[in-house]
Amino acid sequence: MKPEPVKLKPKITIADHFAVIEDPRIDRSKRHKLIDIITIAVCVVICGADGWVAIETYGCAKYEWLQTFLELPNGIPSHDTFALLLCTNKASTVSRMFSLLDEINTEDN
Repeated sequence: MKPEPVKLKPKITIADHFAVIEDPRIDRSKRHKLIDIITIAVCVVICGADGWVAIETYGCAKYEWLQTFLELPNGIPSHDTFALLLCTNKASTVSRMFSLLDEINTEDN
């Protein structure tokens, strides 16, 4: 008989960690949740993919798994959505994301 895997609760979730990032989009253009976009981007970077199309491709390939913890109300965002949101100068979203990830790495060492 195979033992059940232990499910550990994370100390902090990705959503909690990135909650400080403000969404620069206007309300009428929000088809996808900011945290869904950020979470998918973080997963893709961890997996070593590069480029906006790679992010969308990863999201589509892992859609069922991503749905287990993300809302994804309108499916996987397009590569254009990732590029427009994560490259905006107004929010410096990418810079903020990776400086927060760097803080995690620093705390763990």
